[in-house]
Amino acid sequence: MTKIPEKGMPRDELFARLETFRRGDVDWRSGRTWAYVYDPGSETEEVVKQAFSSYLSENGLDPTAFPSALALENEIVAMAIAHLNGDANVVGTFTSGGTESIILAVKTARDRARKLQPEIREPEMVLPETAHAAFHKAAHYLDVKPVVVPVDPTSFRADVGNVRGAITSNTILLVGSAISYAHGVVDPIRELGQLALERKLLLHVDGCMGGFLLPYLRRLGRPIPDFDWTVPGVTSISMDFHKYAFAAKGASVVMYRDRELRRHQIYACAGWTGYTVVNPTVQSTKSAGPLAAAWAVLNHLGDEGYLRLARAMLDATTRVCDGLARIPALRLLGTPDMNLIAFASDEVSVFHVADEMRERGWFVQPQLAFGASPENLHLSINPASARWVEAFLADLAASVEAARALPSGQLAADIRDAVAGIDPGALSDDDFAKLLAFAGVQGEGLPGRMAGINEMMNALPPPMREALLIAYVNHLYEPVRGGGA
Repeated sequence: MTKIPEKGMPRDELFARLETFRRGDVDWRSGRTWAYVYDPGSETEEVVKQAFSSYLSENGLDPTAFPSALALENEIVAMAIAHLNGDANVVGTFTSGGTESIILAVKTARDRARKLQPEIREPEMVLPETAHAAFHKAAHYLDVKPVVVPVDPTSFRADVGNVRGAITSNTILLVGSAISYAHGVVDPIRELGQLALERKLLLHVDGCMGGFLLPYLRRLGRPIPDFDWTVPGVTSISMDFHKYAFAAKGASVVMYRDRELRRHQIYACAGWTGYTVVNPTVQSTKSAGPLAAAWAVLNHLGDEGYLRLARAMLDATTRVCDGLARIPALRLLGTPDMNLIAFASDEVSVFHVADEMRERGWFVQPQLAFGASPENLHLSINPASARWVEAFLADLAASVEAARALPSGQLAADIRDAVAGIDPGALSDDDFAKLLAFAGVQGEGLPGRMAGINEMMNALPPPMREALLIAYVNHLYEPVRGGGA
């Protein structure tokens, strides 16, 4: 078992050792990683890092001890409200990310229902099948039932009729996305708002991915559907700064139509012997670093800078979509409202295409089939992506042709037979090893190519996918028994 070293490590050696941990990481600064990272360029990155480190040790737990953290938060939240056309009644809270913002919005709806509708014993929220997994996580943590409804199979936007049909006397919350992550489209928020008003329900707009960038794209002429505080019936909105505002990770905001609604978000505890606890967020102790970094990048880039970056991303997105149309084996899923794109194929395995792209130095994100959406590849287009569009499309076309020669399909049938009779809730280590072996994984770690894993996961029903992922992660996070890195 690795232990704390007896003697301290020299600074140079320490940082050299830290760098060894990065050996297997994607090279996101190259601009060839089209997922997970939001890169505005090296100059802005340095500003963000300096601001973050300058507030690394300040604690956002107690605003009376660190009023600077409170001041930063209030300025950032005010910018967010103004950006989405909120009035003087709208309030908000800075959070660690979209998942925390969504959990807080669901908690607010649940606790409001507990106070105003105590007859609801089993609260429900209606989710289009494209709603982010964070809502399911919130449902799991907070004991709120997710009622999942199909979306339009062509546009992948929420179907308001399906949402209406799923509302029951237990419904406490409706959800729409601006944008939905998988396909990059805005749900019909105005129509969902009217439904929420009609049925006297709360409506949360998940703007974590798109909320910050969409207003800029609209100013550039993109026909963006209404989704912000100008829409009657919207009662809460989440929006991330660590995506296309390019803040350091750990930066989001959840906003509410008024202070009375936000009251249900806040937790307080005076029933113990220590200091009185009052937390607006899930976290208690939290570094003010993300606050300072978010404030710094918003002020460093400014409205003009964000508009410039939005123009570059919009141009790159248009070129990618046009290029995909020239590759006959590929097809777009929906018409993206933003710079997130999903594309599928009826001719080749997209999972092999992803592996082939990885061989050529690109990272694209596979997405499994679910509901109306087939298995596909997902792109998040950054400013740094713009210079690579033509090279990316050329390698994508070559990867499609290479994928034609690779076997696919048989594994799915074998996997379905293998899982027959296995209860996902009782997946054993032997079952886990057997399924990995089907996908070509032997021993520790993952294979160099992921098509086998992805084809296996794609063939499994969602409950079995989840059980397998839990088993895998339970094995993945293992204390180091020997030496360090």
